[in-house]
Amino acid sequence: MTFKAPDSLSEQIADYLAERIIQGELAPGERIQEQKVTAALNVSRGSVREALLILERRHLIAILPRRGAHVTELSAHKVQSLCALMSEMYILLGTAVAERWKAQADLAPFLVIQQRLTASLERKDIKAFVEDSFNVMRATYPFADNPYLQETVENLQPAMSRTYYLALEQRKATMGDYMHLFNSLLEAVVARDLPRIRQVLGDYTQRSCQLVLAALAAD
Repeated sequence: MTFKAPDSLSEQIADYLAERIIQGELAPGERIQEQKVTAALNVSRGSVREALLILERRHLIAILPRRGAHVTELSAHKVQSLCALMSEMYILLGTAVAERWKAQADLAPFLVIQQRLTASLERKDIKAFVEDSFNVMRATYPFADNPYLQETVENLQPAMSRTYYLALEQRKATMGDYMHLFNSLLEAVVARDLPRIRQVLGDYTQRSCQLVLAALAAD
């Protein structure tokens, strides 16, 4: 596998491993061995070690003394805790857009992503759908202008992607529910309806949490 700029080599390795974890190719509890990753990707062990630290910061693996790196387990408590925190951060981001957009052009990125989400829904393309769900979030960063919030959300995003993917893989029909909630959110942002934004995003994360818990129970 060949890695290229602009991301550092360690970040690219981390993204590669993160995708495998998010999509379930690396199972909870599975060990990630530095030597095997080094040989498979033809990279240095130092770069792999840095990549594993990135994944630990993103809550996708745990690195334990004398046991090495293992994919983190998904438990009901972890899922509920993550959803509760992400709900409040989503509300902060959504509120920032509603309060600060000035011209229709400011909303153009969200409309483009809405079109891509609709296309992914029609194709039942889970990977693209999950990626664009978080591209919505990234489009809000310039409005919030809060580097601490952005860093926190980015570090938690892979863990949240993992839970979404798990839920949608088992029930592709629920992509339509997410799409309906996003459309409602966009309407509320355009109307600058802050209570509605909180309600929609609360419903969104609650629905997500319920689907993930149901998927965990089904395993």
